Amino acid sequence: MLEFKVTRNSDGNISHIETSLTGYDLLNSPKLNKGCAFTFEEREAFHLNALLPHQVETLEQQVARMYAQYNEHRTDLGKNIYLNVLHDYNETLFYHLVKQYLEEMLPIVYTPTVGEAVERFSLEHRKVRGLYLSYPERDRIFKIFEHGLPERIDLTVVTDGEGVLGIGDQGIGGINISSAKLMAYTLCAGVNPHHVLPIQLDVGTNNPNLLSDPMYLGWRHERITGDIYDDFIDQFVKSITKKYPHILLHWEDFGRENARRILTRYRNEICTINGDIQSTATVALACILAGINASEIPLKDHRIVIFGAGTAGVGIADQIVSTLQEAGLSPSDAYQRLWLIDKHGLLVEKNAELLPFQKPFAVSSKRIADWEKRNPAYIDLYDVVKNVKPTILIGCSAVHNAFTEEIVKMMATYLSHPIIMPLSNPTIKSEATPADLLQWTEGRAIIATGTAFPDVTLVGGRKIRIAQSNNAFAFPGIGLGTIAVKAKHVTDGMLNAATHALSQCSPANKDKTAPLLPKLSEIHSVSRQIALAVAIEARREGLAEIDGNTDLNRAINEVSWNPKYYPYRKI
Repeated sequence: MLEFKVTRNSDGNISHIETSLTGYDLLNSPKLNKGCAFTFEEREAFHLNALLPHQVETLEQQVARMYAQYNEHRTDLGKNIYLNVLHDYNETLFYHLVKQYLEEMLPIVYTPTVGEAVERFSLEHRKVRGLYLSYPERDRIFKIFEHGLPERIDLTVVTDGEGVLGIGDQGIGGINISSAKLMAYTLCAGVNPHHVLPIQLDVGTNNPNLLSDPMYLGWRHERITGDIYDDFIDQFVKSITKKYPHILLHWEDFGRENARRILTRYRNEICTINGDIQSTATVALACILAGINASEIPLKDHRIVIFGAGTAGVGIADQIVSTLQEAGLSPSDAYQRLWLIDKHGLLVEKNAELLPFQKPFAVSSKRIADWEKRNPAYIDLYDVVKNVKPTILIGCSAVHNAFTEEIVKMMATYLSHPIIMPLSNPTIKSEATPADLLQWTEGRAIIATGTAFPDVTLVGGRKIRIAQSNNAFAFPGIGLGTIAVKAKHVTDGMLNAATHALSQCSPANKDKTAPLLPKLSEIHSVSRQIALAVAIEARREGLAEIDGNTDLNRAINEVSWNPKYYPYRKI
């Protein structure tokens, strides 16, 4: 158990840290280790003399050295591994370094590079991080949470590794996603990393490469399904919420058959959010609202096609429907503004393959009776775009280059500024590149992508920064606001507040030719605005469990954390 206590001044800021750890125990504690930044007085008090080189460094001097070492690595995966090793022995230095070079390093520790790290988890495994709950040990879950865990955890990111990014079932490699998400919470919003826990639910894997890999570290068994899976999830939820009643439970990268069902089952019982469904939708909708301002077409007049009707695609569609109803449309009219396409083609009512969460978006045969179709048995993206003439095209399919030149140019013939959002990641799964989209539309497309792309220079020298619809613009702020007020639930109202707070930060509100989202370097201030909006809405709905007289900005400050060194005193 980590032994330290944070002492604060009357203004709520940290004054010093008290700990009983000494010597190698202190140096081996990543949450407390300061390396060569320990002062001579601290070295004497904590028995560190001769365990460190003589020179006492500042945090900034350490960052300079770490950045030089970082640049010695030539591949993104190598840089990811280096930064994770740094995180494992000095968290403060890690967060200070990455925060200082956020635009460069967030794509390394988070998406897209984390996808490669997930695939190589068993090969690159170095140090245990987080909690691994395996189905064969299901009868011990309650005991696991009763003993040996920190007394305070505010947030967990949990995955079962079935639907990782666009690369599918990765078994227990999903723990790297949980860890990366928690890093993003801290880097982007200042959520305290001392009070978070990554969790992997090991329920087997259906990935034949993992099952046959002698290095695979997970349970070698096909994934459990049905009632035994649901019972395992329920046992986990009851155990963790008994231990941590105020915890925010963030579900991530579950398979689409399970993700929405789990969220629906628990969202009104515990404080929980699904990143793939809700935070992805929050950022996408914020981009859409900003893009609508630039397109000069009222929201209610837009026709929206979503290619990919899985967890993320339907999550985005749900929030769009809610926003359309806020704009005055009836539920039926709102649903009729959207057309969703899955692997079986356009969602049509008669399709027996429809999943329950897709059915509200299924189109009646009558509405498409007069359509021109290339293949009567299968209505593909081309057919939908040709007949619907969408004003907004969103990709959540993980199908590389699905937005072809033919389709994009067809959109550009009837629109001055088509809104096109290829949101799949990593890069090799993106439906199109911004450079192609701008070339095919003569620079007129309004674009947001799911992965980071470089600026595009148009003919004539005009340079365009591409907005990344990265859900890191949403979930860290939502989480910070939720934790600050100890919200009982995460509601649609709180998510809507987050969406509007983010859309108000769009540079396109002031300049219609500007990107739809701020720069990553601005994400910390954006997250604070989202956190405050979420906290205000939680209090308005009667869901905040902190004192009603508490200043919300102060509440947010008190649960926030900055990567800096503090004086140490011995307990």
